[in-house]
Amino acid sequence: MQIRDLPYPDPGDPDVRSGPRFLLWLGRNQLGGQLRSMSWGLLHQCSIAGLSPAVGLAVQAVVDRSGTRLAWTGGLIAVLGALIALGDTMLHRTAITNWITAAARVQQLLARRTAELGSALTRRVAAGEVVAVSTGDVEKIGWFVEAVSRFAAAAAALVLICAGLLLYLPSLGLLVTVSVPLLALAVLPLLPRATKRADLQREKAGKATELASDTVAGLRVLRGIGGEELFLGRYRRASQEVREAAVHSARMWSLISAVQVLLPGVLLISLVVYGAVLARDGRIGVGQLVTVYSAATLMLFPLRHFEEIAMAYSFSRPSAQRAVRVLSLHRTAGPSTVDGAPTGALYDPATGLMAPAGLFTAVVCGDPDEAGRLAERLGGHAQTGSDPESGEGAAAQKAPSVLLGGVPLDELPLDSARTAVLVQDKDPVLLSGTLRELLDVPSSGRVTAEEALAAAQCGDVLDSLAQASPATDGDAMATRITERGRSLSGGQRQRLALARSLVTDPEALVLDEPTSAVDSHTEARVAAGIKALRQGRTTVAFASSPLLLDLADRVVLVHRGTVVAVGEHRELLDTEPRYRAVVTRETDDEIAALTTGCATGTIEEIEERA
Repeated sequence: MQIRDLPYPDPGDPDVRSGPRFLLWLGRNQLGGQLRSMSWGLLHQCSIAGLSPAVGLAVQAVVDRSGTRLAWTGGLIAVLGALIALGDTMLHRTAITNWITAAARVQQLLARRTAELGSALTRRVAAGEVVAVSTGDVEKIGWFVEAVSRFAAAAAALVLICAGLLLYLPSLGLLVTVSVPLLALAVLPLLPRATKRADLQREKAGKATELASDTVAGLRVLRGIGGEELFLGRYRRASQEVREAAVHSARMWSLISAVQVLLPGVLLISLVVYGAVLARDGRIGVGQLVTVYSAATLMLFPLRHFEEIAMAYSFSRPSAQRAVRVLSLHRTAGPSTVDGAPTGALYDPATGLMAPAGLFTAVVCGDPDEAGRLAERLGGHAQTGSDPESGEGAAAQKAPSVLLGGVPLDELPLDSARTAVLVQDKDPVLLSGTLRELLDVPSSGRVTAEEALAAAQCGDVLDSLAQASPATDGDAMATRITERGRSLSGGQRQRLALARSLVTDPEALVLDEPTSAVDSHTEARVAAGIKALRQGRTTVAFASSPLLLDLADRVVLVHRGTVVAVGEHRELLDTEPRYRAVVTRETDDEIAALTTGCATGTIEEIEERA
């Protein structure tokens, strides 16, 4: 795979049993590139090693006053120089190719899993961690894949050099051959402690980054309550902890580097002293001593790759483990057995919730978390993502699938299911870009952007955007929206997100508290706009606002995971105490007093009859 051929048609099915297994799987899938890089690395290393006998021959030719041999040796050194340049250039090219293609493969795997899981992903893994894995961790994983080939070439070159020295000059070659493995393995006892310190540094850095992101996101609120200095102090302390951890980690890595310099230095000194004694006694020639010394000196270069591969593995192993945590999540849906998207009522067998086709159904839940989970179920997302280690999600796996027109969403192709049912979260995210780009989403084509914006009551938002960007000549659609819509108020973000959902015009639209961030006057107009624009389409809105509930065709009360009442808003206010408690925010004492005065029996009995 070359960079120009990216992206991969199919990034493959990764081994997610553990971080090291994932790295091994990644290396196997990069085998062709690894072999090419190793071949060029071997040419480079062996050409460098060839300089030692060439220099030794040149010195011996000078000692013997042989001009012919000196000229031939000069030519050999020139050829070796050309091979070194070629090998180094191609090694760098192929190694970087391995890095980029490996990183691209991991990013494609992460993107595929993110698209498959949808909103279920952030319930299992923090969004910041997903971003960290797809950026910094991917880079570290790519570094390890790139370093493997150079390490393999260096290890092969060391074996060849030691074997050559043993054959060329056994007396000194034996000393070098015995010492090299000791030099390579000397840092192994220090690696676990260095890895532990590096992991601690990354953990503290992640917490500091998270704190900084939260501070920036809530800066407007902090200024309102005067809390800037408090959070600034927290970030100062967190950053100092990161600095101390980084210094602590650097000390260990500097110790490893010192060992890599000290021990080879001891070897070279021992080699010079022993070789000088042999040369003085006439047991070896000066050229032979120079050859062995040069070879031992040049062996320090491939030895550096042992330190690099140790560092690369130490940093990439936890990164691979975090990537595995994301990639091991899966959508527990059965095989697709239905072609196309069905039409009809939306029904949840687990709760008994029925949203008839073509009607505006409002759902009232006393527990907001329960409402959020039920909204996700209606979109088919509750069947997505289970953690095999913790066992979470087992209940979602056993629960029956939501039905659309009598067809289980689990049996629909993923694209068809998401086209048929769209769920808008309580806190929708606006991506950066122009307003026109925000509303340019896959849709049925029946609803225009202007109609959706009007239904969501975005007139004042358009005016604000037009005034905020004079460069667009008053075109609000060309105005850029900042990351996550932070330049907008909560109500403006909510209405733009609602307009985006309305443009999509799915068969069934599920809205979780679509008007919670707007005032009552705007809320009434938004509710009327939704009902008018979605006429003849299935719409479900989770809400507790009387203004929205009064406009719904039917209202459903869900209590403790079960539908307990169905009717119109005013009817349920009169007949259902639990509904009235949620909508009017009455306390238990108020409910008891009202119930005692107007009905016989206890609240438990009334709930029993309901």
